[in-house]
Amino acid sequence: MSVIEQKALSVGLRVRVKTPTVVYHHPEHRNEPFDLQGMEGEICAILNDWQGRPISPNYPIQVRFSPKFIAHLHPDELEVI
Repeated sequence: MSVIEQKALSVGLRVRVKTPTVVYHHPEHRNEPFDLQGMEGEICAILNDWQGRPISPNYPIQVRFSPKFIAHLHPDELEVI
């Protein structure tokens, strides 16, 4: 995703996971592979600094899918709904 497209993502937007993305920390499927593709959530943070210093994380978009489940994702894995 280009810098221009990444800027279009902002806190509060509803997004959907568009690519197969397997995680192992889903609260209902702990330590088991769980595919997030098709799940919808809300962007709750975009990580680009830490304690005032710029950082470049691999997965900068923090998405809340439920009150108990947050995942860090790459912008290429998401689509705005």
